[in-house]
Amino acid sequence: MKQLLDQKPIVLLLSALLLGGLFILPLVITSPALMQIIILIVLYAYLTSTWNFVGGFAGVLPLGHSAFIGIGAYTSTVLMQTFGLSPWFGMIIGGLLAAMVGAAIGLPTLKLRGAYFALATIAIGEGMRVLFENVKQVGPFKINGPSGISLKLVESSFMDFQFDSKAPYYYIILIMLLLVLLLTYFMMNSKVGYYLAAGGEEPEAAEALGIKVARYKLIAMVISCFLAALGGTFYAQLMLYFYPKSILGLDLSFEIAFIALIGGRGTILGPVLGALLLRPVSELTRIYLGASLPGLHLIIFGLVLIMVMRYYPAGIVEPIRNLINKYIIEPFNKEKKSAEGSEADKAD
Repeated sequence: MKQLLDQKPIVLLLSALLLGGLFILPLVITSPALMQIIILIVLYAYLTSTWNFVGGFAGVLPLGHSAFIGIGAYTSTVLMQTFGLSPWFGMIIGGLLAAMVGAAIGLPTLKLRGAYFALATIAIGEGMRVLFENVKQVGPFKINGPSGISLKLVESSFMDFQFDSKAPYYYIILIMLLLVLLLTYFMMNSKVGYYLAAGGEEPEAAEALGIKVARYKLIAMVISCFLAALGGTFYAQLMLYFYPKSILGLDLSFEIAFIALIGGRGTILGPVLGALLLRPVSELTRIYLGASLPGLHLIIFGLVLIMVMRYYPAGIVEPIRNLINKYIIEPFNKEKKSAEGSEADKAD
């Protein structure tokens, strides 16, 4: 990566322009409805990036990740409603609880391979949804079964994680996304990332070299679950109402997996590109066809996935990277070499 940045400073310029555009976006878009859609796009990019730690780098296919998002949403909410604890603290507690649950699930299941791991995660996720739908109270904590939880409205307050406008929510989830992308970059270029890549592609060969594949997959699972739960708390505070099927259902787990696979699993920007492509489709089908054709967006996602896997198995990040190289980076490099050659001629 360092060589890439040294050789192609245009990458730094493009990154700076993109970040600048993202941070001034709320100043340009004043429609709350449109800002809500943009926030959801960034949120799903974040959730898919957290999934990417285990689903992308560890070489397995978790299809029950909504369970950990739901743990974060329920934990922070019931702690706030029962004890008045700020959602910011509840977010961390929910993340730690999800990490422990993820470790408990990962210990036996991460040794499974092929479709068995995916089936195991589906069973666990659905089991948790059914459990939350059939339990209305656990000790002092009211979770209201299938009715879900409505968050009490308070005055706009940072500590209460509630705001009068959409802009604070946007900046919070944008910063969360940028931090998880930065963490993704560091993991990819760390010993853990190299071991995960080796264990994901050739587990037998990696184990023969002395790499404890299951241990590093478990580390990725714990990180993924912790970060996913943080996203669950954000979802709860943004929507102010959720119920088991909305936050623990397989629809959410499948959508995250679709976004990752179509965007490019195991890459930094794949989840972001997948969310940019698929979330608007999901929102439009929900708004205009949700009542008559529920679940249509998943059918569309499946068709898109078939086409992408047919022509670009690595995801849409591959052709987009090729286009950027062809039309931006390569012309810049040619111009730079030409300028350096002219300077050398003048020096002679």
